[in-house]
Parts: sequence; C-alpha cells; structure tokens
Amino acid sequence: MAKTITEPAREIPVIHETDVLVVGSGPGGLAAALAAARTGVEVTLMDRFGCFGGNITTVGVEGFAWYRHEQTVEAHGIGWEFEERAKAMGAAVPESQSLSYELDSEGFKLVADTLVEEAGIHPMLHRVFVAPIHEGSRITGVIVESKAGREAVLAKRVIDATGDADIAHMMGAPTIKTPVEQMQAASVMFHIAGVDKQAFMEGVKADPQTYANWSTGEWQVETSGKEDEMFSPFLAKPFGQAIRDGVIPAHLNTIGGTWGAVHDSGEMTYMNLVHLAEIDGTDPDSMTKGEIEGRKQAMHAINALRAYTPGCAGARLRNFGMTIGIRDTRKIDARHNITEQETRNQGRFDDTIGIYPEFIDGYGVLILPTTGRYMQIPYRSMLPKGVQGLLVTGRAIGGDKIAHAATRNMACCAVAGQGAGIAAALSVKSDCELDAVNIAQVQAELKRQGVRIH
Repeated sequence: MAKTITEPAREIPVIHETDVLVVGSGPGGLAAALAAARTGVEVTLMDRFGCFGGNITTVGVEGFAWYRHEQTVEAHGIGWEFEERAKAMGAAVPESQSLSYELDSEGFKLVADTLVEEAGIHPMLHRVFVAPIHEGSRITGVIVESKAGREAVLAKRVIDATGDADIAHMMGAPTIKTPVEQMQAASVMFHIAGVDKQAFMEGVKADPQTYANWSTGEWQVETSGKEDEMFSPFLAKPFGQAIRDGVIPAHLNTIGGTWGAVHDSGEMTYMNLVHLAEIDGTDPDSMTKGEIEGRKQAMHAINALRAYTPGCAGARLRNFGMTIGIRDTRKIDARHNITEQETRNQGRFDDTIGIYPEFIDGYGVLILPTTGRYMQIPYRSMLPKGVQGLLVTGRAIGGDKIAHAATRNMACCAVAGQGAGIAAALSVKSDCELDAVNIAQVQAELKRQGVRIH
C-alpha cells in the first residue's frame, strides 16, 4: 500500500473573481477568452506558463492552417484573426505547403499579449490549476498554485481549455482516455539555424516529396488519393541513410517528418521530426521521459541533416519548444460525441457553432480539404455530462478517434473555443445554465463576430 500524508486544513485566499474563467490559453482557450470578452462580460485567462498561445508558442507548432488550399472552406473568426494579426505584427511567414501563414512561435507571444490587452481580459500567467471549487455538481472556481502559494479564483462560468479535460475529470464528468499504446505520438519540436537556404531549396526542387512519401518505413498513411501527388515538405531519406551508415542508432526509425519555413537568415523553423510513442500527457513521469528522449532524438536528426541534406552542413540547434507537444489524452464523454461518419461525411448540426474543413490528420489517416467539403462543430460536443457551469473546449471535446484526428488541430480548437466563449458569456448575461443557453443567440453573436457557422 502506498504511503500517504494528511494535509492540515487551511484557509485559501480568494484572490480574484470573474464572470468567465478560461483555464489554458492555447488556440481554444485564447479564442474562448477573446470571444467571451467581446460578448461583454468580465473574463480572466489563466495559463501555467509565462505566455499565452499554448501549442503555438510553448510547443512551437507554427503551422496553424497548413491544410489550406484553393477550395478550402474556412470558418473565419478568431482563428483567421490569429493569422492576420501575426502577419500585421511581423510574426508570420508564408507556409511551405499551403495557402496559409506560419505563425512565429516567439512573435506570437506578443500577438497574444496584444489581443488579450485589447479585449480587456484579466491575464493570470504562471498559475497552475490544481483543483476545482464546487458546490455539489456545480463548479464555482478553481484552486491554483504558484510562487504565491495556494490561491482561489471564483467564477460564474469556467471553460476547461487544459487540453486534457483536467477540470472536467476532477469534477467527476465522464471522460474517455485513449489507451497509452494507441495514443498519437508526442513530439519535441525544434528549430535550427545555419542552413544555406538556396542550397536547401535547390535540393528540395531536385527531389520533391509528396504526401504519398509519408507512407514509408514505420508509417503507413491512408489518404483519399488526391493528396498523393501534392507537394509535402517531407524529410525521411536523410534519416534512413543515417541509419544505414550508422550515423544514428538503428532503432530510431521513427525520425522523419516535415519542416516549416526556411528563412534568408539561415533559420529553419517548425521541425516536426521527432515522434514518440506511448507518451501519456497526463502522466508527468511519462512526459519527463518524452522530453529527455525527444531532445536526444532531435540532435540525432540534426546530425543526419548535416550529413545528408543539401544546405544543412552547417546546421545547428537554435531552440527547442518550451514543452513537449501532446496530441492525444482524455476527451469528455459529451452530450454529443462527434463520430467518424460525421467527420468524413460533412456532419450537420442544429447547434453548430462553426465549421471546419475536411481535414483529418491522425491515427494513420491524412485527408486534406481540397474539394470544398466541411463539417460543422456542434455546441453539445463541449458540454460535459453531470457538471454545471463548465464547458470543455480545445482538443478535449467529445468525439471518437477519427473525429479527434480532425478536431484536435489548432484551427479547429479556435473554432470550438470561440463558440464556447460566446456561450459562456451569454449564459452569464441571461443567468441560465450552459445546457439551456439560447443557441440562436449564440449563433447570432458568432455571426456578429465574423464566424461562418453553416
């Protein structure tokens, strides 16, 4: 039997009260906070790190809308605004495989700060959520810990944007956790410097890769066929050769993936080459293992690039993301869980709060939105069962595996987040439960904020 200790009872100071509290500031949480504030309520945005932006900033996933092509249908709204503001503030460059802009992970920290300040949101960085405050099944706030100790923040409505449904799980709402051996791989993102851009791009031109090349070695990827001849910034050959020549260990046959942008300065960003199986983002010991192993594998990848990739002979590490990137852990068992059939066949819902193009990326499936097809995101997929006062947004919304392979993507998290923020704000304004909010009013406010919902 494990040892335990008993903590003495203690008084916890209430340091802040708000209408809507958003916990987690990734694309879903940041969009939720902005949308709620623009709907006219007091909003507080909390994050455990020292910046807003989540996967964009702390992990270094700069390809926000890398799925976008000529016929892609977009929801617009705050996700679109992320790109537009980043471009205006010099924090974005054209993305290498799509009609989108790659968000600079450092510059976007300033973009997010600006958006939060303009919206009048109360920022709370460097505070870690540790427990919900509740009266029965109703959440009334959260306990946080920080350098200031243990503190309480009270709220009329809470939005769980932790990515892992942490708050919903602690409130006792039913959640579904992917078995660790089936979880999508975790990634340690990194950026390099010292690349000869001209030589690298000439090498890419001489040996262009397509999405069909993703099915190589350890990976077999199901496409719809139309993706197979499309260009992809894919790197695999250098790592295969490095294994054959003994430059990197033979067991590291999962190194490979995509690069983001190559800059005139010699920087190459958004290196998505490290894929770590069986890393559980809800287990700190597992994440510790992943961080350390991921950094080792990144250095092996750089060694292979130096040896076998044109323009990379002088490449060196510039930086790692601040934290490991997690794709897959818990999801809520929501009032409606989006299905594979709805994801693949343009699901339509009366309670739509936004649309998302037919983009599926995960569990061995890659389908790009090149034909104008799209699905709607239902509000009910953010409503946890058995809990009042709480919405869950971001990648933890309800859905099966293939649905998650779509909705986990950052742009979809922003779509869901904007809907959650507006619903929470209108719930406060009309003093009604989140499951009783007037969906027509939510949809009207979404349209006012520039969102396409149908």
